[in-house]
Amino acid sequence: MKPVPPETVLITGASSGIGLELARCFAADKSDLVLVARKTAALEQLAAELRAAQPIKVHVITADLSLPASPQGIFDELKGRGTAVDVLVNNAGFGLHGAFAELPLRQQLDMLQVNISALVELTGLFVPGMIRQRRGGILNVGSVAGFLPGPNMAVYYATKAFVMSFSEALHEELRGSGVTLTDLCPGPTETQFSQVARGQRTRPSQVAQMSAVDVAVAGHRAFRQGQCLNVPGAKNRFLAQLTRVLPRAIIRQAVARYNKLN
Repeated sequence: MKPVPPETVLITGASSGIGLELARCFAADKSDLVLVARKTAALEQLAAELRAAQPIKVHVITADLSLPASPQGIFDELKGRGTAVDVLVNNAGFGLHGAFAELPLRQQLDMLQVNISALVELTGLFVPGMIRQRRGGILNVGSVAGFLPGPNMAVYYATKAFVMSFSEALHEELRGSGVTLTDLCPGPTETQFSQVARGQRTRPSQVAQMSAVDVAVAGHRAFRQGQCLNVPGAKNRFLAQLTRVLPRAIIRQAVARYNKLN
């Protein structure tokens, strides 16, 4: 890949999992970082690690993206500091396992706020500046779930379908602007996602999982190469292709069984 010019990268959900590993990937490029999450202590620990490893600036912002005011608050804080964001990584997100009618509605609405509304608002706030500078990019962390309907995780799968459609559309709109957009669509990954999604009903997954490191490296490479969609892992790519040929009824039933087992 080409040498990376000086840049500032904002990463949401940076305190753990894929977001944390993406922070390490961009730090290795010697990019300055803005790390956003709810857990201040975890962010500060990561920031200290990255500053020690690379000659970069790392700024920490504690924010809860389930609160509608948070995206504008992040933008205003950085504007007040005179910090221009060149790359936006929309990684923050969560899921909930269970039947739609049985899950708390408030939590599902919070999921829409984090997975969709905050992602769209942050993109809308930061992308005009990138276009004016004719450089930069957006990396959205979607999911292979975006290719599928998701019985027993209906809202989560729907949010990732939105992220995929939104990402593909903006990828085309931004063509020739100097700004790129990539949607990273991982499958099952070794993170805290499943524990959060299931709450107290945790159990070992029945399927092989990619490491967060491998997913982040794949997403970072795809972003630097200007890819529109990236599905890391051969099994995940095979699954994504199957959705194009199998009847929808079969897919729905298979996903419903999968989400009851995993």
